[in-house]
Amino acid sequence: MAHLETRGIAVHSENLKRTFGSTDDPAHVVAVDGLSLEVRLGEVFGLLGHNGAGKTTMIRLLNGVLAPTAGSMRVLGCDPVAEGPSLRRETGVLTESPSLDEKLSARENLTIYGRLYGVDETAIQGRITEILEAFDLISRAAEPVGGYSKGMKQRLALARALLHDPQLIFLDEPTAGLDPVAAKSVRQLILRLTEEDRRTVILCTHNLIEAQRLCDRVGVMERGQLVALGTPSGLARRLQHGVRLNIEMDSWEPGAVPLPEAAREVTWSEEDRVLQLRLPRREDIPGLVASLIEAGRRIYRVSPEEPTLEDVYFALHEEHGALTRRGTA
Repeated sequence: MAHLETRGIAVHSENLKRTFGSTDDPAHVVAVDGLSLEVRLGEVFGLLGHNGAGKTTMIRLLNGVLAPTAGSMRVLGCDPVAEGPSLRRETGVLTESPSLDEKLSARENLTIYGRLYGVDETAIQGRITEILEAFDLISRAAEPVGGYSKGMKQRLALARALLHDPQLIFLDEPTAGLDPVAAKSVRQLILRLTEEDRRTVILCTHNLIEAQRLCDRVGVMERGQLVALGTPSGLARRLQHGVRLNIEMDSWEPGAVPLPEAAREVTWSEEDRVLQLRLPRREDIPGLVASLIEAGRRIYRVSPEEPTLEDVYFALHEEHGALTRRGTA
């Protein structure tokens, strides 16, 4: 499968499985269960799932830190098990709780990691200066990291993951615990990595709003399995059950204007002058608006409420949980 990169594929896994403990052990865990996946070069791919869904195990497998129990994988054209050290020179990893030596300065922290990653000794300080400037840390580069804010520490950890100029970056909850300003700064950095630098990013998160903002495609993991794959908007359209509609207009009298027979959950707010209802299809909206105008209603605003990635996630979680319960009943 060495030709994968020429087809624009950064990661390919097929029926990947990883278990912990023997099958007769009560503590036996199937962390990744038959997962097949392709991640394209240059995209932000979101790996979504609650804690324990298998996201972190997947990162370890794809970096060659763990060997699979079954299945196969290629990452940047390499076999992570056989070529782990050379692969890890091409990947960067930001864990959910990155460890930094708080007694050392930012420059000292990066110097140590630069040497571990094999960055050219003659170029390492120039590279560190460049990346500290890019992450707006150069003015505090000589200060002990213990005095940094959480946002600064997170930026430094991300800088460390990028120090050796990797082509594939794994980010595990990169904005966890950050204030809104720091989180926005990290999101902008992630977008810049793919849009300007053409890096590939795999974002592991259960922050669904963040995933919707950042990801080109997402995969939803549940109990070690991939239960959905696609763009955030595509998954929302596929899984939505009708569309909720808000119509702001001058007045409303129940029965004065015939609504589509399939309209549900119809309410009128006299205070806001908003009619709310659910229709089975988006295609029903123009006909309804035309009927209201024909009946003399003045329409000021028509706002379909698009399903979010959060709606998709919880629908999948409920659906997959129900299937699991039925399968084990």
